[in-house]
Amino acid sequence: MRTVMGASTGWILLLAVLAWGGMAIWQAYKPLPPGLGRSEPLRAVNDVAFLVDETWTSADGRRHSDQAIFDEVLRLVAQAERLVVLDMFLFNDFGAETDDAFRPLSRELTDALIRRKEEVPGLTAVVITDPINTVYGGLSPSHLTALRDAGIEVIITDLARLRASNPTWGGLWHLCCRVFGNASNAGWLPSALGPGRVTLRSYLEMLNFTANHRKTLVVDEGEQWTGLVTSANPHDASSHHDNVALRFSGDAALDLLDSERAVAAFSGAAGAIPPPTDAVFRPASSATSSPVSGEVQVLTESAIRESLLAAVAESRAGDRLDIAVFYLAHRELIEAIKAAQARGVGLRVLLDPNRDAFGLEKNGIPNRPVAHELHAAGVPLRWCDTHGEQCHAKLLLRRPAEGLAELILGSANFTRRNLDGLNLETSVRLRASPDRRAIEAASAFFERQWRNASGRHYSLPYAAFADPSRRRYWQYRLMEASGLSTF
Repeated sequence: MRTVMGASTGWILLLAVLAWGGMAIWQAYKPLPPGLGRSEPLRAVNDVAFLVDETWTSADGRRHSDQAIFDEVLRLVAQAERLVVLDMFLFNDFGAETDDAFRPLSRELTDALIRRKEEVPGLTAVVITDPINTVYGGLSPSHLTALRDAGIEVIITDLARLRASNPTWGGLWHLCCRVFGNASNAGWLPSALGPGRVTLRSYLEMLNFTANHRKTLVVDEGEQWTGLVTSANPHDASSHHDNVALRFSGDAALDLLDSERAVAAFSGAAGAIPPPTDAVFRPASSATSSPVSGEVQVLTESAIRESLLAAVAESRAGDRLDIAVFYLAHRELIEAIKAAQARGVGLRVLLDPNRDAFGLEKNGIPNRPVAHELHAAGVPLRWCDTHGEQCHAKLLLRRPAEGLAELILGSANFTRRNLDGLNLETSVRLRASPDRRAIEAASAFFERQWRNASGRHYSLPYAAFADPSRRRYWQYRLMEASGLSTF
């Protein structure tokens, strides 16, 4: 009898392991919903502007913040007459409850949306966001409720439709836990993100490490359509972060809108964003007679990776290639950067030291091990000198010795999760003459940060956070390959 029971238990365990492994593989490689991983055509655009938020210290040690991105977002929302579509990853005040030094971005944006909807009742207003803002269904935030009560469509992204970025856990979660859903009125555990209590189910879903990481806005602006793509979140505790954005008008804004329509559709709100043939689009044209400022290409998910790799691979001796990014971990991109350095490209890489995370101290992974690898290959590196905030930009600027400059920026960090189609991401690629205002502004931003210009202190030399540890290097490699990480 014991032999039979032991054999039965063994078969049950084997079947459970096979089911777990099979589900993990399926979740890692299943087909993505339609409309993701898009590389739209290059579109002639006008009114292109490079926007930046910066935090720096003066000679007396005081910290200063210059912010432009959400000022522009609020301006665009306040003038919209027909359509506002906003997709933002972190849209909350978590982590800022006891510090009034943070800018109340989530409240400012919530109030602006509600106010404009009241002023223009016929306005179609849609907010798409990540379930992290509800702690994965464990809370019902008052600002999202207020938006809904004002007649604004709030869409919580269905992350289960994406591939598993942490398949070891994702396979088990889809088998054991997803079916139970979650409840916002049954919390008994303290939330790891802010006030309130959540269920165990919130924590179990959080371990998937998947996100709608996009940060986009599309509005009508007079007789044109305007888009904005950024690395910045309307998250109070992130309000001192360094961030970048590109605002543009023309057909590329409609490409951006179409990319958001795909997210709404697979998240159960297919009709929330009007189709291009709807009357809401007819009063405004997709382009104006304003002078063309360059060409913009909307990129999502894995298409961002391909554009970054192409920009690095096409760089030659005499070209300048500047990179400023919060996380740099993607192996193919790292190898491409090292090869560009060997070809004589004028490279500079500015990295966040990965030490600050909303009051917690991090261990420098992945940037410090990666920086050691690049430094050994001769790549010039500097660190952002952070004091609680993060260097949260995701930017590549290529200025060839001859021809058009190229700027790629947006939500995507340079990691496997962000570039290999696991998160939802949006970036844009601008091709323009080097003397165009947006290119000059992006170049000036990098120069300020790299050189600590005009009495402002932004960055430190490589030696400040040099980390030759082989243990941490292989820890980073394992975390990057397996998905057992948050980067």
